[in-house]
Amino acid sequence: MILTVAVSGYRSLRDLVLPLDRITVVTGANGSGKSSLYRSIRLLAEVAQGNIVASLAREGGLDSTLWAGPERFSRAMKSGEMPVQGVMRSGSVSLKLGFADEDYGYAIDLGLPIVSDSVFGRDPEIKVESLWIGEQLSRRNEIANRAGPLACVMNETGQRIPVMRDLAAFDSMMTHVANPKEALELLVMRERMRGWRFYDHLRTDRDAPARQPQIGTRTTALSSDGSDLAAAVSTIREIGDPGRFDEVIDDAFPKARVGVRITDGLFEIVMEQHGLLRPLRAAELSDGTLRYLLLAAALLTPRPPPLLVLNEPETSLHPSLLEPLGRLIARAAEQTQVIVVSHARPLVEALGGMRGAVRHELRKELGETIVEGADTPAWTWPKR
Repeated sequence: MILTVAVSGYRSLRDLVLPLDRITVVTGANGSGKSSLYRSIRLLAEVAQGNIVASLAREGGLDSTLWAGPERFSRAMKSGEMPVQGVMRSGSVSLKLGFADEDYGYAIDLGLPIVSDSVFGRDPEIKVESLWIGEQLSRRNEIANRAGPLACVMNETGQRIPVMRDLAAFDSMMTHVANPKEALELLVMRERMRGWRFYDHLRTDRDAPARQPQIGTRTTALSSDGSDLAAAVSTIREIGDPGRFDEVIDDAFPKARVGVRITDGLFEIVMEQHGLLRPLRAAELSDGTLRYLLLAAALLTPRPPPLLVLNEPETSLHPSLLEPLGRLIARAAEQTQVIVVSHARPLVEALGGMRGAVRHELRKELGETIVEGADTPAWTWPKR
């Protein structure tokens, strides 16, 4: 289980260290930084896929994602005695992302190239990476690190040995150094991160792929847009827990049953509802009903991920479905860690009161995201 997430210099997250639990609920007003926190965790996952630079480019490049305020606030700025203004910078421009789970911690620091004659000269560079044992980095527990092009790992005798001297500035040691012989811990962490799943764009519009028959193959993880819903439900029925899936559907839609119709290899969701003489096809379902089915298929996967992150899952749902959704998330959390970003008060309160859950309320102060009342875990960033 991930215990801590840390972000520095990303949008409104100037310097945020957040404790997590089995269920973590993040809420707050519009513009408080909920989406920035969600995207920063996605960026961490992109490191393990080798896509961190491309992901930042899709957000407008490093310049547009960096914290736009001063490096630090003076006491007079905070009190309002003087206007917020730039101060003499003491540190390098950087975007830092990190986390620590029950075994290891990892952090990455990205910045801009000092001098570059490349046409890609505005691409961010990976300046530093570090992997350590335990929750907080120290010199004694660091087992792999990267500084510029040099990557080192700790051997069996506790010595740091170079394993790569020409690591490109746009490549992570997660993807280019991890191997079972010299850097097994890096390999383990990379595969954990690759297993994280994110859902923030489950389509329910009239042209959504989930409303149309699709070629089906075994699907142990619902796609990010939900296009393979019928195949995912069929997989749950074949190698997952169909009884639990039926219970979840009945909890939200009493006496209803969801099935899959297969015609010439095309899979299509159908839903039997109490009082109707025929099942409804996916194209006939309301946006809220279809979204709930998508969430059920994502959360009841037969191969639970180490981390599952939901961004505003309440979108399109009728208020009567929020309590069943809370129970669905709680069931999924028995096997996987869940982060829920939401501003639906009934869902937030239902989840926040569950065992093994923590709730974080975000707000803005001088443009910076602040967490109300959270105990900040100890955290140390690797040095350049």
